Amino acid sequence: MDAAGKDGLVKHVMSGINPQGCQVFSFKRPSDEEVGHDFLWRYVKSLPPRGRIGIFNRSYYEEVLVVRVHPEWLERQKLPLKHRGLLWQHRYQEINQFERHLTRNGTVILKFFLHISKKEQKRRLLERLENPAKHWKFSEADIAERAYWPQYVEAYEDALSATSTKHAPWHIIPADHKWVARSLVSAILTHTIQGLDLEFPRLTKERRAALAKAKRQLEQE
Repeated sequence: MDAAGKDGLVKHVMSGINPQGCQVFSFKRPSDEEVGHDFLWRYVKSLPPRGRIGIFNRSYYEEVLVVRVHPEWLERQKLPLKHRGLLWQHRYQEINQFERHLTRNGTVILKFFLHISKKEQKRRLLERLENPAKHWKFSEADIAERAYWPQYVEAYEDALSATSTKHAPWHIIPADHKWVARSLVSAILTHTIQGLDLEFPRLTKERRAALAKAKRQLEQE
């Protein structure tokens, strides 16, 4: 939901990560080029290469959430009419298949849903209006979307239930208190990374000899 603290969580949790090994993608309204492809296309292009951490701030799940609440947005996608009746079920299946493909090829997927209450969202939106330093964060669309709260709740429940799998489970994070959300996500990330049993690359005999030679050369200068 809006004002759940996604941007701040990324900033605080990942602040100690070397930026050389981490990349963040924030997805906005699809461009004309992006909407001319299937709904997963622009996300596939942004997948991190092996050995890097990739963060999707919003993702292809928007296509079974906000687009479901606002089905009129589907008109831009020019989908075959014959598939409209089972669109959401098909997209759940395609998302699960996509994530299964990624995990089979070595990608570890962590999915976090920041669960904020309607009352806390109201408080944060009011704070943005009352604090001049946060005016840039406010959008009139945030108020308009609050009117669809029940529809979003239903869309979230269906999507989370259909796409929380053994290989790519959802983590439901209580987000009314930012420090709680950040602590929980940090703990899950730490536990996951430690479970990868990573180690520095082992040098070959030839490489160790080359390093020893370089050391001698420097010491003899």
